[in-house]
Amino acid sequence: MTAAADPERFDVRSLAERSRTGGNPVIPLVADLTKAVGEEYGPFVHRGATSQDIMDTATMLVASRTLEPVLTDLTRTAQALSRLAVAHRDTTMPGRTLTQHAVPTTFGLKAAGWRSLVLDARDRVRAVRDTLPVQLGGAAGTLAAFTAYGAEDALALPDAYARELGLTAPRLPWHTLRTPIADLAGCLAFAAGALGKVAADVLVLGRTEIAEVSEGSGGGSSAMPHKANPVRSTLIAAAARRAPQLAAVLYGSLVAEDERPAGAWHAEWEPLRELLRLVGGAARDAVGLAEGLRVHPDVMREHLDLTHGLIVSERLSAELAPLLGRTRAKELLTEVARRTYTEGARRPNCWPRSRS
Repeated sequence: MTAAADPERFDVRSLAERSRTGGNPVIPLVADLTKAVGEEYGPFVHRGATSQDIMDTATMLVASRTLEPVLTDLTRTAQALSRLAVAHRDTTMPGRTLTQHAVPTTFGLKAAGWRSLVLDARDRVRAVRDTLPVQLGGAAGTLAAFTAYGAEDALALPDAYARELGLTAPRLPWHTLRTPIADLAGCLAFAAGALGKVAADVLVLGRTEIAEVSEGSGGGSSAMPHKANPVRSTLIAAAARRAPQLAAVLYGSLVAEDERPAGAWHAEWEPLRELLRLVGGAARDAVGLAEGLRVHPDVMREHLDLTHGLIVSERLSAELAPLLGRTRAKELLTEVARRTYTEGARRPNCWPRSRS
C-alpha cells in the first residue's frame, strides 16, 4: 500500500472532478488506491475507516507541516525585535494616543511590545502544533467496523495510527467535536493580528510627514518613480484584515450536528487552507520587516518639540499638584495649552529633516 500510494501515480485533477459526486476527494482516492494495489490487497484499503477520518487526518498533517516554518519565522521576527528594543531603549519619541501626542516614550519600549505579541503568537502556534490529533473513528465514531474486521483491540488503533503519522492520539473521535480546528483558527488569527499590529505601527510611523521609521527595502510604484512603498507592512496588514473572517467560518463549524455533520465539516477546508497560507506569508514578510527596519531617532527627537513642551504636561501636573492642588494644577496647564495653540506659538509646518 505504501508503494502504491506514490503521489505521482494519481491524477489530482481527476480526483478533484470526481470528488463532487460523493462530496469529498477521499472516495475517488480510495477507488484509485484500491485499483493500484491490485485484487489481492484491495480489500484491505480503507477498511473500517470513513472519509472524514482521512480528510481530518490529512488536514492535521498539512497544518503541522505548514506551522513549522511559521514558528521559525515568528522566532526570527522576535529576535530581530529584541535587537531593536535593546538598541533603542533610550531613543525617545512621542507616545501617541487617539492619534495625538500624549507623553514621551521610547522606541525600545514600542519594539519590546511588538516582540511580546510575536512571542505570544509563537507560543500559541507551538502549543497547537504539538497537539494536532489524528482522526480515526469509523462511520459514527465507534470504531465498530475495525472490530468486525478482526481487530483485537480497536481502541489501540488511534494510538498506533498517531505514532505512524507523528501526530497525537485523540481521547475521542472528533468528527463533530471540532476543538482541533477551533484551536487552529484561534492561534492563526491571533498570529495574524499580532503581526498586523507591528505592520500597522510601521505604516503610520513611516508616513512621509512622520518618517520616524522606514522599511529597509520599499517597493516601487507603477506610476510614481519617487515612491518606496512599505510593501511588507502592507502585505502583513492585508493578511491581518482577512484572518478574523476566515477564523469565524471555522468557529462556526463547531456547530456540527449528529455523529458526523453535513456541511460543517466541508465548510472548513477552504478557509483553513487560506488562513494557513495568509499567516505563513505574513510570518515570512515579518522577518524581512523586522530585520530590515530603519529607525530615525533624529526625527523622533524633533517631533517631541511639536507641542512646545506640552507633551510633558502630565509630568508638570504631577509636580504642581502638591503645591497648587490637583484641580488648580490641571486648570493652569489646560489654560497654558490653550494659549499655546491660540496665540500662534505653533511650530512652522516645514522644517528640514534629516535621517540617520
